[in-house]
Amino acid sequence: MTELPKAARGLILDMDGVLWKDSEAIGDLPLIFSRIKELGLAFTMATNNSTRTVTQYIEKLHDFGVDIEPWQIVTSSEAVVELMSSQIPTGAPIFAIGEQGLVHALQNAKFELLSVEQASEAQAVVIGIDRKINFDKMVEATLLVNTGKPFFATNPDMTFPTPRGLIPGAGAWISVIVTATGVKPIYAGKPSPLILDIALKRLGTTKESTFVVGDRLETDIAGGQNLGCPTALVLSGVSTRLQANAWLSPINIVSNDLSTLLGLVTEY
Repeated sequence: MTELPKAARGLILDMDGVLWKDSEAIGDLPLIFSRIKELGLAFTMATNNSTRTVTQYIEKLHDFGVDIEPWQIVTSSEAVVELMSSQIPTGAPIFAIGEQGLVHALQNAKFELLSVEQASEAQAVVIGIDRKINFDKMVEATLLVNTGKPFFATNPDMTFPTPRGLIPGAGAWISVIVTATGVKPIYAGKPSPLILDIALKRLGTTKESTFVVGDRLETDIAGGQNLGCPTALVLSGVSTRLQANAWLSPINIVSNDLSTLLGLVTEY
């Protein structure tokens, strides 16, 4: 099967590798979202990419000709902050490695963000992708984790798709801390069902009728299966058909891209 069944009522869409690769759209996005509306499908987007805020994602989609509401986007930054808020006191000092999306979410939750120089005072560590990462940040995170401070992370993606190919993702940097400490973080992003559960609750659809759509087996597809939703792998990003065929848990749909999945393009 390469297209959605008529019984589908909702979609939880990944972004990178499904809707775009960096600044390049994958397919005709206005047409794709018009098709989603035509099919009567409710949708949210759940991304492991923690670099942008929800507002910035809305702006990026607008630039591609697609307008959506803030509630329709869930980021791993929002998910990890929700996770931390259940375990760390409000206002606690935190050492965070990440970009604007993570920083903004932590500030909204009233956590105190510490600099590298203040890092030893942190009550917890949280890491997301950081394109300005450096040795000093890694040192402080390692020291904190080694003293037993709670260790959280946005997502385990080892790579990140760009038009030129795959580059290191958050998981690649997090693996350095794991190697140095022997401690694995608590992840909020896929394959943890937490981020997808947030997206599902916002949709109001059932698990059985909501497809989790992504391009990466070990995060998107595994996350959807962990939540108990049917899954659709698109081959426009990271994972390949050969890898999909070898995946231990059956995938409901494998399709070339989102356009094919929605019946806009016939797959031969």
